Amino acid sequence: MSRLEEITPNTTLRGILPDALVTVVAVQWYGSEALELTYKTPTGKVANELLYRHDEARVEVTERGRPWSFDGDGALFRLVSEAQRIRLAYLFDPVLAVHTSLVEPLPHQITAVYECMLPRQPLRFLLADDPGSGKTIMAGLLIKELLARGDLQRCLVVCPGSLVEQWQDELYRRFHLPFEILTNDKLEATRTGNWFLETPLAIARLDKLARDESVQAKLQAPDCRWDLIVCDEAHKMSATFFGGEIKYTKRYRLGQLLSGLTRHFLLMTATPHNGKEEDFQLFMALLDGDRFEGRFRDGVHTADVSDLMRRMVKESLLKFDGTPLFPERIAYTVPYKLSDAEARLYREVTNYVREEFNRAEALQDEKRAGTVGFALTILQRRLASSPEAIYQSLRRRRERLESRLRELELLQRGNVVPPSVELSPDDLEDLEDAPDNEVESTEAEILDQATAARTIVELRAEITTLKRLEALALEVRRSGEDRKWRELASLLGEIFTPAAIANRAAEERAPYTAGTTPRPVSSPRQKLVLFTEHRDTLTYLEQRITTLLGRREAVVCIHGGLGREERLRIQESFQHDPEVQVLLATDAAGEGINLQRAHLMVNYDLPWNPNRLEQRFGRIHRIGQTEVCHLWNLVADETREGDVYRTLLAKLEQARQALGGQVFDVLGRVQFEGQSLRELLVQAIRYGEQPEVRARLTQAVERAFDPTQLQDLLEERALVRDVMDTTRVCRIREEMERAEARRLQPHYIAAFFLEAFQRLGGTVRQREPRRYEITHVPAPIRQRDQLIGVREPVVTRYERITFEKDLVAPLGQPPAAFICPGHPLLDATLDLILERHRDLLRRGTVLVDENDAGVHPRVLFYLEHALQDASCTGKDERRVISRRMLYVELDAAGKARILHYAPYLDYRPLGEDEPDVALLLARPECAWITRELEQQALAYAITRLVPEHLAEVRNPRLELLARTEAAVKERLTKEIIYWDHRAEELKAQEQAGRPNARLNSQEARKRADSLQARLEKRMAELQLERQITPLPPVVLGGVLVIPLGLLERLTGKAPQSPAARVDTQAVAARARAIVMDIEKDLGYEPVDREFEHLGYDVESRVPGTGRLRFIEVKGRALEADTVTVTRNEILTSFNKPEDFVLALVRFETPDVYQVRYLKRPFQREPDFGVTSVNYDFAELWARAGEPG
Repeated sequence: MSRLEEITPNTTLRGILPDALVTVVAVQWYGSEALELTYKTPTGKVANELLYRHDEARVEVTERGRPWSFDGDGALFRLVSEAQRIRLAYLFDPVLAVHTSLVEPLPHQITAVYECMLPRQPLRFLLADDPGSGKTIMAGLLIKELLARGDLQRCLVVCPGSLVEQWQDELYRRFHLPFEILTNDKLEATRTGNWFLETPLAIARLDKLARDESVQAKLQAPDCRWDLIVCDEAHKMSATFFGGEIKYTKRYRLGQLLSGLTRHFLLMTATPHNGKEEDFQLFMALLDGDRFEGRFRDGVHTADVSDLMRRMVKESLLKFDGTPLFPERIAYTVPYKLSDAEARLYREVTNYVREEFNRAEALQDEKRAGTVGFALTILQRRLASSPEAIYQSLRRRRERLESRLRELELLQRGNVVPPSVELSPDDLEDLEDAPDNEVESTEAEILDQATAARTIVELRAEITTLKRLEALALEVRRSGEDRKWRELASLLGEIFTPAAIANRAAEERAPYTAGTTPRPVSSPRQKLVLFTEHRDTLTYLEQRITTLLGRREAVVCIHGGLGREERLRIQESFQHDPEVQVLLATDAAGEGINLQRAHLMVNYDLPWNPNRLEQRFGRIHRIGQTEVCHLWNLVADETREGDVYRTLLAKLEQARQALGGQVFDVLGRVQFEGQSLRELLVQAIRYGEQPEVRARLTQAVERAFDPTQLQDLLEERALVRDVMDTTRVCRIREEMERAEARRLQPHYIAAFFLEAFQRLGGTVRQREPRRYEITHVPAPIRQRDQLIGVREPVVTRYERITFEKDLVAPLGQPPAAFICPGHPLLDATLDLILERHRDLLRRGTVLVDENDAGVHPRVLFYLEHALQDASCTGKDERRVISRRMLYVELDAAGKARILHYAPYLDYRPLGEDEPDVALLLARPECAWITRELEQQALAYAITRLVPEHLAEVRNPRLELLARTEAAVKERLTKEIIYWDHRAEELKAQEQAGRPNARLNSQEARKRADSLQARLEKRMAELQLERQITPLPPVVLGGVLVIPLGLLERLTGKAPQSPAARVDTQAVAARARAIVMDIEKDLGYEPVDREFEHLGYDVESRVPGTGRLRFIEVKGRALEADTVTVTRNEILTSFNKPEDFVLALVRFETPDVYQVRYLKRPFQREPDFGVTSVNYDFAELWARAGEPG
């Protein structure tokens, strides 16, 4: 309790804020009973409130003269300091998301997240790296980093329906981000009526949002803004110019809506450019509508998008060792000739398909004709697949049409056959992105029911035809005459070697190598993926391959009818079980499953969509693949679609030899004289008997795969291609090595959590090495999470937890919860420690530096500093764009230096038998610690540190803003001039009596005025973003650091002999110089980093690799018994166990010495309370070896 009169400027008050002290800035009295208090919070914010006499009971002046009392509990102070550091972990670990996620990112993924995306505020970006480059991992790292920085609370992922479960799995398994998938059930069961408001981390299907207006209305609710929206396969949200007008799709309209609902907007696609610049600019308008306003006019508008997107192609991606990330990939064509019975069946079914196509076309009902045509293409594809597939398809279709005929006859609805099921063009488009099980069920329904028969008579005739075809198919099926299977069996024998094949018949062997490319080495332990489009064929092949290999366990199957867990189980079995050799799959395995354990693939059925071909090959040709990838395509000779595909594959192989494996990446964009491959194949089936049609189709394929045409596609694909050369990879690796040496996860996090959790009343015990069991989580932690938690709750006990990524799910052991920043258990623990004890930082404490033999105390201040621009957050506060936390140490001479990475962890609290703080502060050595000391630290920060921070952030940000401003101004100004001119033209026409029916001069003038208003508004917004100003630095805490030498003088203890003393500065400097000379002699490039206090003394670069060695140097006189190693040095050695070296320099005389290097010098981590450890020098020396 304090009287109001005691409240004066610069005093510190308790009781104004519930969990922190405040500093009084000013006091204004109103009479004698009330005053207006202006104060500054620990975060530097200024606030005010009125105080009356009755408030005296709750406020307390904690400090009157000296600004820091330094009387806090030293052990608790270290714990609270570490809580503050972990709460701002991203400031100390520049790649925090990497170290707290179950990923090992590659150089191109690091640059995408940490160089291209994170620095952009706000982020409006197109990530267009090639398929298989790991864009999901990049998005996950971005989300996790934005969460750690407090810049993201709400995130929405929009993707095709076939990918929603894959996104959910990846984000949870790798990043522990519990995203929920939008479903109809969840929409209906919502408590508030709006599921989006209740779900901060959401995944939604692209077409669900694009086609459901009621869902879009919920998205647009006033409080439903997002911090980040990620759109995967974003090229599906494209619009096109057609006939001089823009054709907006529903998906594009959705993209425009989403762009306006979020601060950060990330589009991801491997195919952003369809070859038309005006369409690409429409697509880019989703990111910045002002910059890409209007139709692109070549020669008028510029097309530079390098600051808005990043594109890397597979061929330019490298690993950290500088070698190519992706191996070569080769495709072979395996032709086979149908038997006489198969050829007859093919002719008869193809004739039926062709006739039904013609009847459907005559219906003059576009929707019904499209549905029937879709059913007939399915039938034709099943004909090419296997005798089993065509027989079962004909049988089911005949049975369903017979059932329908009976219904019509029973109902006596006259002679008309109404359509049973119809699909709109939108429905057919949606099927391209639907999950495999939905595609299978829809195809089955359409194939069995869609018919072009208009009357019962026509329906009876069609059923009769189907019976005849079914009988033919049954005959082929029973004969066992399946030439396609014989080719596959021969190929399997070649791949797995004859010894691996049981009951292998003496079948014809087809050559499958192309050109001079060596075929893969035969081996019974290889793994092969075989794709078919149809479940009937999959079942048929499963039985035949199992018989051929002689082992049931050698074959596993994945198809759309399997649940997610079963699919993942089979995938794991195929990847890791040596007994499993073949994976049979429908295109369900082409959707988000990674199969790089195999490098061999067979397309038993060729898809009619070349995108599928690319996706299938991408399942094995992806990150982690180390072998050359081989693909065999089975093609039937003397069939109409086979002829088209044979020509296509031959031209593809010619293009691959000329241009390399990258041709596979543009398959999905190849156009055949303006037609798709599906349209080409339908024409071949319908008109393939006509020589001129066959010639035209062959010509279309040859032109499409002309090397010049493909080269153009590859160049368009490159766009603003980014290149990853070895020099850049070395730089990235160096930065990653430094970050890894200083990371907080796992060792700093583990030490803090185990200490803090038990201090809060929790119970934890070690269960396995470095894995723990929590048997009791105290109520305050659980309740804290309920108050603030928006994600997973804290549970009452944890069977296993770990702090190390490698120990989350070790082979053969139960999984453990991964405790890292972002996990609710750690977050709640941090919050409680800071809430209860944050004021301890401002009170300060005394800590002892046992490595300092001097007698001059120092003061260590914790400083936080932020930069802001003039734009505002949703709370009408100016937006903070960058933040730093620094440790600044001052000495009696007024000299300041910056210390890195938690220096307080190397200092111990005062012992009970040592002088208290009052006695220490009364010493003459502490007389310089005055009221002005905090101001001195702030002055140093303001004059030295803040300008450096400002320059580092401002310059690249202003450069980006200048590019945006110039591009927006240029584009909108040209559009304004165009519409001004157009208005004048139209006005002249109207005055001449020739008005334009589609556009008048007033509308054109309004358009120009609207664009002018948009230009002024955008310029004002950019101006706000350009106004980058520093906030005053804030002192968060302080430590009085007492050297051991002063403490020994005060207590009367005899100081250790100079020889036994922890190495003096002179000896240490001489030892470092010796070690640096040795490193140079070994061919390395050493740098002295001792002054920065990083946990090591010397950083030694391995030339040309990007690898770093971290060397801690300890110099000792010959008679020294021990060597003292600080906590930070020990934990750095555990962070980089392979690259940390303890260099021991033993001096006999100043010029006579020996040097030894010791790797993995320390065996166990110190507990949190341990600040340094004394090791036996002789024991370390005995374990060490020659430098190298």
